[in-house]
Amino acid sequence: IQARNATLQAEISAKKARLEEITKNLTVPAAETVKTHIKLLHDYNDIKDIGQGLVGMIAENRGVRIGELYEEFGVGLKD
Repeated sequence: IQARNATLQAEISAKKARLEEITKNLTVPAAETVKTHIKLLHDYNDIKDIGQGLVGMIAENRGVRIGELYEEFGVGLKD
């Protein structure tokens, strides 16, 4: 049992050293990365909302459904 414990302890030490090495090489902390991604998602959603509004205006002007414009512009309904 003592040999097994020693082996496991050495493995834990090696993994901790590897974790420290990887963490040290990070240029941006995880929280900052998440904050940046959330901001980018908000920007994307704002742009998408504007685009959908414009497509709606074009559809209304032409008297067609929005889905028809999506097909014309090559945009899928999930895009």
